[in-house]
Amino acid sequence: MIKIGVLGVGHLGKIHLQCLGQLHGRFLLTGFYDPDAGRAGEVEREFGLRRFGSVEELLAAVEAVDIVTPTVTHYELARTALEQGKHLFIEKPVTHTLEEARALIRLRDERKAIVQVGHVERFNPALLSLEGVSLEPMFIEGHRLAMFNPRGTDVSVVHDLMIHDLDILLKIVSSEVAQ
Repeated sequence: MIKIGVLGVGHLGKIHLQCLGQLHGRFLLTGFYDPDAGRAGEVEREFGLRRFGSVEELLAAVEAVDIVTPTVTHYELARTALEQGKHLFIEKPVTHTLEEARALIRLRDERKAIVQVGHVERFNPALLSLEGVSLEPMFIEGHRLAMFNPRGTDVSVVHDLMIHDLDILLKIVSSEVAQ
């Protein structure tokens, strides 16, 4: 069983804790770290999980880490984890800049680590229903209908929401970006 810890237990981090808790036999959810002491205390009581006192303490106790923090913190946390030989599940967008993402890819390759980016829409039942269906689209138009949620305002709407649409588009066309 893989020992995993979660960095960040805000709205989405709590969902990750719930999901990891349901993967019996695959992962041992070792605990979490969140710099917000009030929130961390609430999550500790709600989930009955170990609350680590620092990122370093959590990393010392796990083989893999789930990064569910604001995007601007992703690079430093991921770099630190990879340098210590940890595997990663990291929420999208993976980093704030392309240069940071490329640096993490190089580090992942050097350390032979597994890194998965949390593109959750890949598991949307509507998209999964297309498995095995031959698609050769000539034109694709998309519309996103949702209420404004101020939770994801630390990054642009492209990085927060449109990234899902682009990921789905690439899946549907089964092709690399040409230009």
